[in-house]
Amino acid sequence: MKRSIWIWQLFGFGAVSLSGTLLHFLYEWLDCAWWIAPFSGVNESTWEHMKLLFWPMLAFAFLESFFFREYRNFTCIKLRGILLGLALIPVLFYTYNGVIGKSPDFINIAIFFIAAALSFLYETKKLYENELKCKNPRLASVVLSLIALCFIVFTFRAPKLDIFKDPLTNQYGIVAIDSRFSP
Repeated sequence: MKRSIWIWQLFGFGAVSLSGTLLHFLYEWLDCAWWIAPFSGVNESTWEHMKLLFWPMLAFAFLESFFFREYRNFTCIKLRGILLGLALIPVLFYTYNGVIGKSPDFINIAIFFIAAALSFLYETKKLYENELKCKNPRLASVVLSLIALCFIVFTFRAPKLDIFKDPLTNQYGIVAIDSRFSP
């Protein structure tokens, strides 16, 4: 199984990269359908870009869990990998913007792929080592569920914090993109 970890993780990186890219546009492509909003980017805020990484990584972790049953620490490793990616997106974005100023789109896109790559590399290392002591895998599942709930709720009721602010409209949450389509 250890040899196939790399294959799984490489496939996961590709799947998450492709899915995250598609999710970036899906809300607009589906004419702002409310039911896809919790899973797709509804504006250009940093929070919405974090969502593009979270849902594909969570879905892939769920798929992988059927094949990695012998790893008792699997859920904790996946939680840590997802948290790493979610932390890297704002850290890299705000650090880069703080030092250089406004970043071009290709840098923002690169940040997403870097966060995904580093998350999967971390997970791969921890799965190979198989030494992480996961004291409570159920707690890891609860934390992932709470993060998912936050992404859903904050899509429709975004706090008035800069991480949720669409830089194009200066609005928050789902209303930010809808205002771009209003006459």
